[in-house]
Amino acid sequence: MTFDPNQSLPQEEVDEIVETAIDKNEVVLFIKGTKHMPQCGYSDRALSLVGQYREEFEVVDVLDSLEEFRAALEAHSGWETIPQTFVDGEFVGGSDVLSELDERGELEATVA
Repeated sequence: MTFDPNQSLPQEEVDEIVETAIDKNEVVLFIKGTKHMPQCGYSDRALSLVGQYREEFEVVDVLDSLEEFRAALEAHSGWETIPQTFVDGEFVGGSDVLSELDERGELEATVA
């Protein structure tokens, strides 16, 4: 299997994926990779932090259409960095914000 970085989903399709994932899930993480195989340290950290307090949460792999996901997510959060975490339709932040919330003892209540 060969990876062609120029093969990506249409922007409209990615916009719909993002919108649906945020609307239909209590907690959703947009990451590079999958729940079982994150492809960057920040995504792995976000998964670990949320996974401490929740067993069930949705994960969306953005790697197949990274630029399109960045654009779609920026429209929702004002940020284009990955990972991004949404809880009850609201943007929480990336792995750095999740870490800060955890250090302050607020992450469990945020994602519960």
